Amino acid sequence: MNRTLTTAIALALSTLAAGNALAAEPVGKSRAEVRAELVQAQRTGDIVDSEGQKLNALFPGQYPAQAQAAGKTRAEVQIELIEAQRTGDIVDSEGQKLNALFPSQYPHAEATSRSRAEVKQELAEAIRKGDVVDSEGRKLNQLFPNSYPLKG
Repeated sequence: MNRTLTTAIALALSTLAAGNALAAEPVGKSRAEVRAELVQAQRTGDIVDSEGQKLNALFPGQYPAQAQAAGKTRAEVQIELIEAQRTGDIVDSEGQKLNALFPSQYPHAEATSRSRAEVKQELAEAIRKGDVVDSEGRKLNQLFPNSYPLKG
């Protein structure tokens, strides 16, 4: 009986020592660490959607590679943003570039090399010929063929 009591006490002490050793290790991350990881994941697109795919894989245009962003100054990034806004190289919520969706709003580089007088002259010619598009995308010379001279 003395042996059984000694074994029970030894077992209880070893269990207590193991419990204290486990409790000494950190259990998890702090609230601040978790929030910092969440912000980083949101910024890089490392968040998984309801179908199990990461956002940066679904919309790569919205989450540029980290190597591209590294080493740029704030001024360089602002200049790139202004240029992207001017040229329409900004991706919408569905992953399409604005210059592809609305090409008439973002003229090509060769169009910007024309002078203001040349553009005005082209507009006057288009109005005269009826090559102006209405709000539904139809040319006026097709809607009203008798009002405009024949093409030639």
